Amino acid sequence: MSLVRVLVATAVPAERDAVAQAFTGDGPLTADVIAAGVGPALAAASTATALTTAALSGTPYHLVVSAGIAGGFQPEAPVGSLVIADEITAADLGAQTPDGFVPVTELGFGTVTHRPPKALVRDLAAATGARPGAVLTVSTVTGTAERAAALRARHPRALAEAMEGFGVAEAAAAHGVPVLEIRAVSNPVGPRDRAAWRIGDALTALTEAFGKLAPVLESWKQHEQHDQ
Repeated sequence: MSLVRVLVATAVPAERDAVAQAFTGDGPLTADVIAAGVGPALAAASTATALTTAALSGTPYHLVVSAGIAGGFQPEAPVGSLVIADEITAADLGAQTPDGFVPVTELGFGTVTHRPPKALVRDLAAATGARPGAVLTVSTVTGTAERAAALRARHPRALAEAMEGFGVAEAAAAHGVPVLEIRAVSNPVGPRDRAAWRIGDALTALTEAFGKLAPVLESWKQHEQHDQ
């Protein structure tokens, strides 16, 4: 078995193909890249299915990565930049009240945040040039300046928003597998201006980022085995 087995869950085939280009199949890293679907629910279901299938076949994954393009909060995460999550947070899982939004945890249920391995985030940020910070998972993409400001007020460390990370992280947590989220910024969070989106550039940045992952993941896994 390969030293490191990684499951990468993207939302759509274009993201899947961009990530898959980075892996040659050589060396002690095996990466399976899937288009898990759009939104946290489908992403969670698809990721959980892949994790279960691998575990039952005797080839479990060592790491799960949620990856793709994202909206970036300006000016911290400009279009074309890379973001790696040091926390993966469900930003709209909760209740709206007269006093504002209340996360589900304050209602006494569940969780809203998963935290990737600190050392791995640090080393991957150094290797790829990605900025570490919070990546928000939303079920409704932000389309106004008002909502962008409200999200930043609740999550001052947020660098990006996407739609799948928390679902992928929930599935990984259920299987006891560490999780990462890596995003390439294709557009600003806020008013929708599709003419200004740079999806092609973001997908290229995603490919380049994943091309730099193998040595870092191999070193991380070796340290994990040494510490056990």
